[in-house]
Amino acid sequence: MLALLRFRDRIMFFTLFAHLNFYIIMQLVNTHSFRISGSVLKLLAVFSMLIDHVAWALLKNNEVFTQTLCTIGSRDITPYFLMRAFGRLAFPIFSFLIVEGFVLTRNRFNYGRNLLLFAIISEIPWNLLHAGVWHHPTQNVFFTLFLGYLGLCCLTYWKEDAVKKSIGLLVLLAISFKFRADYGYRGFGFILMLYALRSHLLVKSVIGCCMLPGAWMPGLAFVPICLYNGKRGFIQGPAWKFCFYAFYPVHLLILYIIRLL
Repeated sequence: MLALLRFRDRIMFFTLFAHLNFYIIMQLVNTHSFRISGSVLKLLAVFSMLIDHVAWALLKNNEVFTQTLCTIGSRDITPYFLMRAFGRLAFPIFSFLIVEGFVLTRNRFNYGRNLLLFAIISEIPWNLLHAGVWHHPTQNVFFTLFLGYLGLCCLTYWKEDAVKKSIGLLVLLAISFKFRADYGYRGFGFILMLYALRSHLLVKSVIGCCMLPGAWMPGLAFVPICLYNGKRGFIQGPAWKFCFYAFYPVHLLILYIIRLL
């Protein structure tokens, strides 16, 4: 019974939180006609991911960054906590961009191939940073994004065949459990949810807050997501796309080398 009450309170909190997000978004849109492109979303996601990984890899035992600034409830607010909290914006935005890319790309095969390629490339830097060895039981987030891409393929190509679609999604869900990629089955389901509720801003904000670890923090990502103007922005062409993909394994490797120094 207590668990049910806590779950109900959690849903109520996230509903109120999503309404607040939605109010802020509407104020920005209606008052200032404020919109952002996909390129701005990419830069925000990359920057928040970098801040998060720098904090985790280099600063979690640093006395300066673990000093308490203030206390809210039972939570000690430290610079380290704020950096990790800001980092929770990254995955929801990357997931949103995966959905948009899947919908808008001219070649879905090449899109999925690039995700898988960089998942493989990123695995050794991921393993080195997390365990200092070539092999680690968990996998990097590119594998989660790739599984989400395959799930979108199931929803699209088997749209009229409920049996094949269900079997395909269940197989991918089982793989996400077994594979232990970053964000795991929650991340996989989150990507599918963003696709299914593309036109329902408030609903996907509430559900998204409940699906990902980190409580309210990932929910803040829906503010910039909902301000997306549907345009690519300045990050276009093969070279820019390659740099965007390559940043992930490169920065993991650099952080590992810095930690060795």
